[in-house]
Amino acid sequence: MEGWGRYPRHETEVIACRLPEALPESVVSRPGLIARGNGRSYGDAAIGEHSTLLCSRLDRLKSFDLADRALTVEGGVMLSDVLRSFVPRGYFPPVVPGTKFVTIGGMIASDVHGKNHHRDGGFGGHVRELKLVVASGEIVTCSRTQNSELFFATVGGMGMTGIIAEATFRLRPIETGWIAQKTIVTENLGDALTALRQTEDATYSVAWIDCLSQGASLGRSLIFAGEHATLDQVGGTSKAERFPAWNPAKLSLPLDLPHWLLNRRSVSTFNEVYFRAGARKAAKTALVHWDKYFFPLDGMLEWNRLYGRRGFLQHQCVIPAEDALPVLSGILDRFARSGKASFLAVLKKLGAEGGGLLSFPTPGYTLALDLPVTQDVFRLLDEIDELVVKAGGRLYLAKDARQSRQTFEAGYPRLNAFKELRKATGADRHFNSRLAKRLGI
Repeated sequence: MEGWGRYPRHETEVIACRLPEALPESVVSRPGLIARGNGRSYGDAAIGEHSTLLCSRLDRLKSFDLADRALTVEGGVMLSDVLRSFVPRGYFPPVVPGTKFVTIGGMIASDVHGKNHHRDGGFGGHVRELKLVVASGEIVTCSRTQNSELFFATVGGMGMTGIIAEATFRLRPIETGWIAQKTIVTENLGDALTALRQTEDATYSVAWIDCLSQGASLGRSLIFAGEHATLDQVGGTSKAERFPAWNPAKLSLPLDLPHWLLNRRSVSTFNEVYFRAGARKAAKTALVHWDKYFFPLDGMLEWNRLYGRRGFLQHQCVIPAEDALPVLSGILDRFARSGKASFLAVLKKLGAEGGGLLSFPTPGYTLALDLPVTQDVFRLLDEIDELVVKAGGRLYLAKDARQSRQTFEAGYPRLNAFKELRKATGADRHFNSRLAKRLGI
């Protein structure tokens, strides 16, 4: 079994769970278990040390409180199903990550953040209640007021406290299915950080970075600020005009591309074309389909095959705001000088500290880079990790496949409290992923 990055690969017993009633028996009978949703964590977080429980069949939308906009779902419900069901009705999830092909349980376990973290925080901050199958097999109701320690360990806890059987969270009302997008062009990283600060009033904000630019153009970017478009902005009167249909992706990579195809020249050419195309659109606000704005990579199924059979690594770090410019400049400069081509480079501003004990977000800027798996890439990333640790930053567990225990422990100050809760509840003996084993959790 492997994660979305296709590295690393491990052997594990695979168990399919089709009914929520079967969860307690699965937990009690198989120590070394971890739950797996749709397998979109990049590394080894959803690969069990001994057994992996597939939960994607636990996919019922159970209830919706219209007055309170509170939706209750089973943990294996896909975000894409929530969007398909509720966007046409005028509702949108409070936070979404970069792909809609994730489960709600996985979103809570990773405490996913989106383009609106600077304003609205992570997904876990919008979860009202969850039902958790703990090590004893008991189903425990957790919230901020009931079993609160277990609740805050589960949010961002990467499945290491139990199996999320059910969750309740609120949706936000929207008038249309369009995003009013404003594109801002910046010529270097300093300008990009300034632009992200200046767009803090926007609900959504994200920067695409040309990670191969150097010198005075180091970190040149396109910032995409967005708002849910109003009826007046759309101007349509029919429901089809206000809420455009979502057309599922039809394109798919049928095979693994040669590993040499994504090289410095090909990615540099793509970056130049993309940057110029974005710059031409910067003059006016554009209406963009919600799917294209939030999930551009979902337009091609199995896009992870771009990197070949060896797979790829995503390095996502967060750097505190006061050191962001020199540290991120150092990171981008090392990547540019190394000649390593990152097909995807994304920069966002994060807001308040995440609520979970192992939540990734902390105030600052987060940079995500994709890199094909090669031996020299590991050495480069070890150098980058040193810069992150020195700056007081951390790496995102949902994307990680190779960080050291030293890097992890330096970045997560509430780790000891998390370990103590795992031990007190017996979770350390029952819920263990390859990530947990690698990092000594």
